[in-house]
Amino acid sequence: MHISNESLLVILLVGIVAGWLAGKIVRGTGFGVIGDLLVGIVGAFIGNWFLPRIGIHLGTGVVSAIVNATIGAILLLLVVRLLGGGGGWGSRWGGGWRRRW
Repeated sequence: MHISNESLLVILLVGIVAGWLAGKIVRGTGFGVIGDLLVGIVGAFIGNWFLPRIGIHLGTGVVSAIVNATIGAILLLLVVRLLGGGGGWGSRWGGGWRRRW
């Protein structure tokens, strides 16, 4: 399998944008460049696998790739949050029942 430099650049760009968007939607902030890239690329794989299985086809092009990867990244972040990672929703609004010293 051969990936050209332009294809690699598009994959990285889509990953960064999708990861950043998913971070803004789910968490409220981004994860940094490397974190956004990783979340976006894994989200792209999830989106490309899951969305056609439920009958959603977004088409072709860079914009549809970004939307597809963002949906997959949002699903990834929600699953990670549900499994206990990411601190949960309570930490954002006062940290639950913990005392602050």
